[in-house]
Amino acid sequence: MTVCGLIKTSQEPVPLQSISVDVVVQGFVADVVSELRYKNEEKNPVEVTFVFPLDDEAAVYAFEGLIGGTRIEAQIREKKEAQQEYEDALSEGREAFLLEREANTSDIFTCSLGNLPPSEEATLKLRYVQALAPEPDGAIRFVLPAVLNPRYEPQGSEKNTVTKSIPRVPKGKLPYTLSLCATLESSHGINRVESKCTLEPLRYTVEDHTAAQVSLAEGHQFDQDVELLIYYEDIHKPSAILEAGKPGAASGSLMGDPALLVTLYPSLQCTPKPGLSATGEFIFLLDRSGSMDCSSDYNIPDAPPRIKSAKETLILLLKSLPLGCFFNIYGFGSTHDSFYPQSVEYTQQTMSESLQRVKDLGADLGGTEILGPLKAIYSQPCREGHPRQLFVFTDGEVFNTDEVIAEVQRHSSSHRCFSFGIGDGASTALIKGIARAAGGSAEFITGKERMQAKALQSLKKALQPAATGISLHWDLPSGLEAVLVGSGPQVIFEGQRSLIYAQIRGQHQSSGASGGSVMLQYNFQGQTFTDTVKFPLQAEERDRLLVHRLAARALLQDLEGTGEKEEEKQRLALQTSLSSGVVCSQTAYVGVNTELGQPVQGPLVHRDVPLVGFQASMPRFKKRCGRGLPGLMCAMSAPMPKVYSELGEDLALEAAEEELLPKKEESPLLRLVSLQNADGSWVLDSNLASLLGLNEAEITSKTPEQVAPNVWATVLAILWLHSSAAEQRDEWELLEAKALHWLQATAGSQLTDCVKTGNAVLGTSVNPQTLGL
Repeated sequence: MTVCGLIKTSQEPVPLQSISVDVVVQGFVADVVSELRYKNEEKNPVEVTFVFPLDDEAAVYAFEGLIGGTRIEAQIREKKEAQQEYEDALSEGREAFLLEREANTSDIFTCSLGNLPPSEEATLKLRYVQALAPEPDGAIRFVLPAVLNPRYEPQGSEKNTVTKSIPRVPKGKLPYTLSLCATLESSHGINRVESKCTLEPLRYTVEDHTAAQVSLAEGHQFDQDVELLIYYEDIHKPSAILEAGKPGAASGSLMGDPALLVTLYPSLQCTPKPGLSATGEFIFLLDRSGSMDCSSDYNIPDAPPRIKSAKETLILLLKSLPLGCFFNIYGFGSTHDSFYPQSVEYTQQTMSESLQRVKDLGADLGGTEILGPLKAIYSQPCREGHPRQLFVFTDGEVFNTDEVIAEVQRHSSSHRCFSFGIGDGASTALIKGIARAAGGSAEFITGKERMQAKALQSLKKALQPAATGISLHWDLPSGLEAVLVGSGPQVIFEGQRSLIYAQIRGQHQSSGASGGSVMLQYNFQGQTFTDTVKFPLQAEERDRLLVHRLAARALLQDLEGTGEKEEEKQRLALQTSLSSGVVCSQTAYVGVNTELGQPVQGPLVHRDVPLVGFQASMPRFKKRCGRGLPGLMCAMSAPMPKVYSELGEDLALEAAEEELLPKKEESPLLRLVSLQNADGSWVLDSNLASLLGLNEAEITSKTPEQVAPNVWATVLAILWLHSSAAEQRDEWELLEAKALHWLQATAGSQLTDCVKTGNAVLGTSVNPQTLGL
């Protein structure tokens, strides 16, 4: 079975002409309007289908069309009713359009435009709102997804995914264009905007830099996710927005009452030093499907394959684990395997064995079936006193997203899950869904970003004890009450944002009080912590009701979550979707041109809008990322479509060029990390000396008196990290903490003198106080 989208070779016209996107980012909320412009240049009426990705947390709340000068506002309906209305309109010769969400995942949408007459133009306008999360470095990340990789379906699967039938065109050959303009607003002030895409210069629209505009440079190819990293002057301040209800909506309903969005940044002030806790079971689940052998960034010629970045990350994670914990490493594709039958204690021997096995790993396990290994992991009993922490690395191309999330949810009481989406097109529904289900965090690694830094940030979170007893306490004037929308904060990590949505019910009876407050309370390491934010009770009037839509999306996530689909929850989800206008799995938007005089004449021709087909979307060849001729054996045993033949020469040339390139050496940082022992120390040998740019005899001769060789070697290694790898501090901070802990236990009184001598030997100037000495 061929599981990829076919590369389009025919010259069929594509009615979609352009996509223009306007984004307004206010603090942590993005309001997005996407316009799809169509023109039928054929002799017959056409039906156009466009399948596209959206972020898992996007709340689609409006859909309208302009067809032949007539504006048509689509109505949200129960999905089957909307589909029937659309089909009836087509059979009657009426122009119609339909927007629906894929059944088994929340991040794929299908837009259909039917009965567009010859020479006719149409514009469809889609609106959605999304809460944005800060990255580890403090940037606010907005992504307009463009890449929709085919979702892998195992042999014999009865389920079909729409991604299977999407036509694909080679990179740079999309027949439609993209433009994007973003308006940024923040009371904290806007520092800068970064992107892997080429942007026009940031333009401030007010003197105090609280508002600005930025847009994509002209000629942008819509063949990679468009990512904006927005840096505010100070983002870690709590904030609150109270939004007035929808005029005419019933009082007491979610849309009729004021809605509150509170953003908090809890601070766990007594977090222990990282790397010193010896408890925990750490399980690493690595995607080894064929697509992991593809480039981590198609726009950078020498970007490493995804599997290489993942392996380097695994090495850093292994080296950063605390002595005495337990660990195991699983790989999955069409099948799965593990390094050990069950988790083993982290010792010098098990670490060394695992390190060698990680270096030998390849993307050689075929498809992407993650459910099997998850069940294998959960079948293993948890270890008393060692909380289970699961780390999942995948490019996220699975078809059964809901089943996978449900499996993680079923075991959420026994573990935390930290997930990593690798490369453009990783499923946000899967990556965010499994982290949300098991109280962890989700990260996405695209473009030039280093997977290692984000993975180590997550390991720091995993080494934190869990906050417990999380509760909310409201202080409101008489006559008002706050009703939490959705489940509220389920997990708290140091410095991580917590979003709270609430419906404010009742009538304000007191003339004195003009504000309210909410206090988040939680227990951590035997102490009770609180975070409080105050807010005015004068609700803001907003046309688009963005806070209400976000609150509805949060409620829908809970109601349509994982596990058994309870009838009452499904009924409430349908009711919430229809009243708020936010699309869910049970609803769709439909619009019909009822003003059309004469029915559209002629046979209806169907056209699919193509997406870019990277090598990642092709059948997996033995050669890296499908780089080979059509005659090569396919790692997934898929028959070779003829349409690939036109790419054969390019692929063969690329493969030949790759063979001539010199093999890249391991980075100095990775070489140093690989030499570290499980207890945090280094051995004084020729390998370490070479990396430091000295010879072993020279280093040995300068060893301070009464200092053991491994103590001296460990001090030199730490000094090298501070002087030669300072920019990658996030990646080695935990293993340095382990090394310092070992040093202080082994040679505490000698360390300051060792650092001074080490600085002289290496020509560095690291202050002993920097090392906590």
